[in-house]
Amino acid sequence: MKSSHSNHGRDQATAPALSLRDLSRADWQSFGAQEIAYIRPMVVNGVHAMAIHAADGTPIGAAPNAELAIAAILQHEMAPALVH
Repeated sequence: MKSSHSNHGRDQATAPALSLRDLSRADWQSFGAQEIAYIRPMVVNGVHAMAIHAADGTPIGAAPNAELAIAAILQHEMAPALVH
């Protein structure tokens, strides 16, 4: 026999997943925009660098390499992510 306490815990565990399914496309595009930044390789005038973008795709900077890009992201209290 299951207690109502264990069922309640399970309902709470699935609640966030259900609410994520209800996010609009615009909500997904802005999800984490102020907390997450991603980096990806780029070439500017023949020089390899790392572009830094907010989670919503907004360009926010560049660095000469991944280590410096990640350091800049962390310095601004954001979480870094690498996009290939």
